[in-house]
Amino acid sequence: MKKIAFDNDKYIRIQSEHILKRASQFEGKLYLEFGGKLFDDEHASRVLPGFLPDSKLKMLLQMKDAVEIVIAIHAKDIENNKQRGDLEIGYDLEVLRLIDAFRSVNLLVGSVVITRYENQPSAVVFKEKLQRLGVKVYLHYPIAGYPHDLNTVVSEDGLGRNEYIETEKSIIVVTAPGPGSGKMATCLSQMYHDNKRGIMAGYAKFETFPIWNIPLQHPVNLAYEAATVDLNDINMIDPFHLQKYNEIVVNYNRDVEVFPLLSTILENILGKSPYYSPTDMGVNMAGHCIIDDEAAQLAGKEEIVRRYYHTLCDLKTGKANDSMVEKARNLMALAKTKPEDRVVVEAATKKSKQSNETAFAIQLPNGEIAVGRRTPLLGAPAAALINALKKLGNIDDAMPLISKNFIEPINDLKINTLGHSSPRLHIEEVLLALSISALTNPLASVAMQQLSKLKNCECHSTVMLDAVDRNTIKKLKLNCTSEPIFRTKKLYHKK
Repeated sequence: MKKIAFDNDKYIRIQSEHILKRASQFEGKLYLEFGGKLFDDEHASRVLPGFLPDSKLKMLLQMKDAVEIVIAIHAKDIENNKQRGDLEIGYDLEVLRLIDAFRSVNLLVGSVVITRYENQPSAVVFKEKLQRLGVKVYLHYPIAGYPHDLNTVVSEDGLGRNEYIETEKSIIVVTAPGPGSGKMATCLSQMYHDNKRGIMAGYAKFETFPIWNIPLQHPVNLAYEAATVDLNDINMIDPFHLQKYNEIVVNYNRDVEVFPLLSTILENILGKSPYYSPTDMGVNMAGHCIIDDEAAQLAGKEEIVRRYYHTLCDLKTGKANDSMVEKARNLMALAKTKPEDRVVVEAATKKSKQSNETAFAIQLPNGEIAVGRRTPLLGAPAAALINALKKLGNIDDAMPLISKNFIEPINDLKINTLGHSSPRLHIEEVLLALSISALTNPLASVAMQQLSKLKNCECHSTVMLDAVDRNTIKKLKLNCTSEPIFRTKKLYHKK
C-alpha cells in the first residue's frame, strides 16, 4: 500500500481561499488562466499520493457562486484534429466533454472562445455546432507580431480586435482541452476590453506543476518534465523572483521567457504590472499540502520511469523522437532511478522468457506480484487479472473462476461471427464473463469483489497493448507500462 504524501482536504480549503484572496486584490474581475487538467488529473494523483483526480474541481466548487468557466480552443487544433493523448479524442470533442462535466456539478460554462480564428473550415463547422447546441461562441483572431510587437498587441488592431466575451461572475476560469490553446491571450484580451469599459480586471495563473516551493530537482518536479517531453518544458529557478526577493523558487522556461513581455503588456493595460516575477502570478498551493516528502519523492521517481516507457512506445509508433527519449533517460539519471526499479518489469520479463509467450505482471497492494501469459483462450493481461483476483480473494489457484466451456463459445463468436483476428479474450470480455459466472459460482463472486483493490496498482506488459485492453486498464485505474515491442510483426497495428 502506497503511503499518503498529500493532504487533499487541506489543499481544497487553502487553494480556494488563496484564489479568493487574489481576486480581492482587483476591483473588477480576475481572469484565472488554468493550466493542466481541471479534473481527471491522474498525473497529480500518481506523483502526490493522496491528491484526488477531481481535487481542483472540488476546489472550484468551494467558490462556485463566484466562478464562471470560459473554454479556449485553437482553431488550428480543430482543423488538424489534434488529439488529447490520454483519452485519444479530438480537442473539439474534449470541449464538449468539458462542458458536460462542468455542468454536471453546476459550474457555469459561460462560453467557448475559438482562438486564432481565420475561417478554417473545420473551425467554422465546430462554431456552428456549438451554437446549435446553445453554447455561446466568441472569436479571437491572430495578432500580427504577438507578443513582441507591443504597439500592435495592445491596440484596437490587436487585442481590441477580438470579440469581447460577456461574463457574469467575478472569477473567470479560462481553461482549454490542452496546451497552446490561447488561454493567456484570452485573459489579456478580456483585460484590455474591461479596461476600456472602466473595469479594473486582474490576471493570475494556476499551474499545479512544477511546484514552485519544492526543490528544482525534486522527483515530483522532474516528473513534470518527464510528462512534457513533447513540449520540451524545462524547470528552472525563477531569476526574476530571485532578483526581487532573494528567494529561490521554481518555475519553467516558457513562463520565464515570456514574463518580460507579459509584464509590459500588463503595464500597458493596467498602468502598472501587479507582478515582479512569473511566480508572483501563480496561485498554486500544492507544495504547502505535501505531508510526507519521502513518499512524494518515491512517487515522483516511479512516474519518471513510467514516462520513460511511455516515451519509448511513442517512439515506436512515431509520436516521439530520439531527443525525447534521451531527455526521459536523463531525467531518470537526475532522479537517481532506473527501469529496473520497476519490479513488475522484471516479473513480466521473467514470465515471458519462461513461457516463450507475451506476459503481463500486476503488483498488488501488499507487494505480491500476479503474472499471466498469453494462452490459446486468454490474452496475457486477462490471464494476469484473473490470477491477481485469485490472490486478492485468497482463492486456490487451481480453482477455475470461469468455465472453459463458457470461454470457448465467446472465442468462437469473436472469430467466426465478429471477424476478429485473435480468439483470445481481452480484460473487458473476461470481466463480463466473470460477472455472469458470479451468478452461479461463489468463487467468481468473491473475485469480482476484489476489483476495487486494483486501483493504483502497478502493471507491465512485455508487448504494447491494443486499445481495448489499454482503455480497460485505464478504467480500472492501473498504472501500466509496456515494452516498446509490437504484438505482431505486421506493419499495420490497430491503436
